[in-house]
Amino acid sequence: MQLYRRLHDEGERRLGLAPEATYPGKSLFPHAKRIKDLIASTGAQTLLDYGCGKGYQYNPTKIAIPGEGNWDSVIDYWDVDEVCCYDPCYEPYCKLPEGKFDGVISTDVLEHCPEGDVRWIVAEIFSYATRFVFANIACYPALTTLPNGENAHCTVRPMMWWKAIFDEAAKDHPGVTWKLVVEDHGNRDS
Repeated sequence: MQLYRRLHDEGERRLGLAPEATYPGKSLFPHAKRIKDLIASTGAQTLLDYGCGKGYQYNPTKIAIPGEGNWDSVIDYWDVDEVCCYDPCYEPYCKLPEGKFDGVISTDVLEHCPEGDVRWIVAEIFSYATRFVFANIACYPALTTLPNGENAHCTVRPMMWWKAIFDEAAKDHPGVTWKLVVEDHGNRDS
């Protein structure tokens, strides 16, 4: 986690990214519609973004959803009461949240976690949810490298491996709907 904290503080020098452009949280936007569908189908009003990065995705940013319209922010589009941000590697959001949330979302996070930690992290994500979990995972190496030279995607596994992890965690939370979107170099499998 120290390496990710350094990236947040110093930026990704190899790619020429300033600190504010490193893990800003914008990987959520391509999934806003899928998350909105889960919010609508479950009646969710409170969300936890687990691994939110810098949380810039929740700043007022005009968004357009084809066939639906324009909104002043993703929170306006989702029409929810609360979004809580958590990211253990970014100081403003590093404190574990308290309580439960209707939905928990995690985009571009789990592939950054060491394989030995993935099961307990997914279980923790489910433990915060009362209605749904949404996760997006890349199954390919990242462009970003850590300050020690290692690839930022340290757990690159196929979709079925990830699905088995989620199936296992979901068994303890039978009332929680979940959606997993796994990407393999731009191809998405649900």
